Amino acid sequence: MLTTLAVENYRSLRRLIVPLERLTVVSGANGTGKSSLYRALRLLADAADGGAVAALAREGGLPSALWAGDRRGSGRSPVVSLRLGFAGDEFGYAVDFGHPIGAGAPSMFGRDPEIKRECTWAGPVLRPSALLSDRSGPSVRTRTADGSWHRSVSALRPYDSMLGELADPRLAPDLLRLREHMRSWRFYDHVRTDAHAPARAARVGTRTPVLGHDGADLAAALQTIRETGDHEALAAAVDAAFPGSTVEITDQGGRFELLLHQRGMLRPLGAAELSDGTLRYLLWTAALLTPRPPALLVLNEPESSLHPDLLPPLADLILTAARDTQIVVVTHAQELAAALARGARSHRIGTASVTLVKDASGRTEVAGREGPLDEPLWHWPKR
Repeated sequence: MLTTLAVENYRSLRRLIVPLERLTVVSGANGTGKSSLYRALRLLADAADGGAVAALAREGGLPSALWAGDRRGSGRSPVVSLRLGFAGDEFGYAVDFGHPIGAGAPSMFGRDPEIKRECTWAGPVLRPSALLSDRSGPSVRTRTADGSWHRSVSALRPYDSMLGELADPRLAPDLLRLREHMRSWRFYDHVRTDAHAPARAARVGTRTPVLGHDGADLAAALQTIRETGDHEALAAAVDAAFPGSTVEITDQGGRFELLLHQRGMLRPLGAAELSDGTLRYLLWTAALLTPRPPALLVLNEPESSLHPDLLPPLADLILTAARDTQIVVVTHAQELAAALARGARSHRIGTASVTLVKDASGRTEVAGREGPLDEPLWHWPKR
């Protein structure tokens, strides 16, 4: 389980170190940095697939992604550095992005960020004795199974992460385990529910233990839960949100269609007829009751389009999923945050409540935090 998330110089996050629990609820007013925190987690996941540099480029490159405030420190020239990291019970990871330096061959990609430093370590805090792999520029060394260090023969390209290039089961088994752990992280962000949303159309159905990010395979995902997952939790979640209602999945020549039977209605409603809120709740049901839970599940504003009456059932769904996976919920709905807090106490689920605020300089901070002594212990690797 992850215990700490650290971000420095990313958008409004000048320096933010956040504690994580089995269930972490991130809340705050609009513009306080919730979306930046969500994006920081996605960038870390992209690093495991070798896509962090490309993801930063899609944001407009380092000039657009960097902290936009004053970067001057204690009289020294400011160093362009965007740093992301996390730590947990078993592993920690940190990566430092910066601008290219030096006279290399001419390239149209000269504005791409480079990975300046990258480290993994054992346990929740970076210490020299806990290092498992250490990358400085193009040079990488990894700790082998017998405790000795192996230095990479070939230089690592500045835009490639060692997670994708050097995760060798013989030379770097811990690096491979960490990479696969990060690749299992799952993100859901504003799944479409408009009139032309993929979830509203009948689709060819195959076993779907993981709901796709566009929700197109909703019917197949719900049927998979019925056959191989917690079908009782599925029925209970639908009834809690829409009393007396049941979900039916029909097979029309291999194409699966979702039907919702509601009390008092003479016929069931198809996915194309459902309201945005009803469809979104069913999408969250399929995502949260997955028969293949990830190591980390991150939900960005799951309350969007939902009637306030659906927030308690949504909270129950999230708490049910938290039994099998670590969850981060980014929300601006205080009703949802309160329902999760109440439910977590009764279910005895470890919970961290993080409320983000902006200070006078525009920096995102955690509300109620007096100073560095109130935040989790964290050390960045130095360049």
